[in-house]
Amino acid sequence: MRLPQTRGARAAASLAVLGALVAANLVLGPSSGPRGSGAARPEGASPQRAARHQGPRPVIVPRTAWRAQTVSTAPAARYAPAVRAAVIHHTSTPNGYDCASVPETLRDLYAGHAYARDWDDIGYNFLVDACGTIYEGRAGGVDRAVIGAHTKGFNEGTVGIAAIGTFSEGVRVPEPMLDAIARLVAWKLDPHGADPRGTVTLVSTSDESRFPEGTTAVLPVVGGHMDGYATRCPGTALYARLADISARAARLQRR
Repeated sequence: MRLPQTRGARAAASLAVLGALVAANLVLGPSSGPRGSGAARPEGASPQRAARHQGPRPVIVPRTAWRAQTVSTAPAARYAPAVRAAVIHHTSTPNGYDCASVPETLRDLYAGHAYARDWDDIGYNFLVDACGTIYEGRAGGVDRAVIGAHTKGFNEGTVGIAAIGTFSEGVRVPEPMLDAIARLVAWKLDPHGADPRGTVTLVSTSDESRFPEGTTAVLPVVGGHMDGYATRCPGTALYARLADISARAARLQRR
């Protein structure tokens, strides 16, 4: 039986994984990608319409590093004009894992989403482990507003971020995980959009969500899966930390 790691051991494991990936040029850093650290501006947007608020781009481990497969019949990625809100999830997988084993966990999640559920790919846009490592999830480009398959009714215009583990009531959410999620939110949200501590108006696209199709819903800019869909995800413990994540993201955006 594998014993849970201490915080120091987890951090060391995470650094070892990242060090190997950096050496192999498999980590997407702040200057990677065709647009550098800037997010794509929505079509027709004016640079004068609002102040720009965006946190720095965090280090992201790409799909190639965890050896994501590709469904041969998968359609091309779809994109929204901008990322207006973040939806936080948990993966409902065991806690106390060795962070070096996360790529294997990601491949298992991919198989469950892409094949068992016929979603053609992993549903989440990003996943974050207990050591604070951020992984690219769904294909299409980390700096683009890729439409995922994470919150039925509210996939368009949102980014789905999954905390790797199970965070039911009484479970401690690791500090490196909270910090990484906040950094990712601060970077991915529309830099001309709403304050992470506020709300956003979205229109439901599915009768299976908490809101019938076509209904206008006012949701948190940084909310949980349960806000838009009838589920206990992201777990009571992580849901209770969303206000903290929102506040951290706002600080990173210099609000």
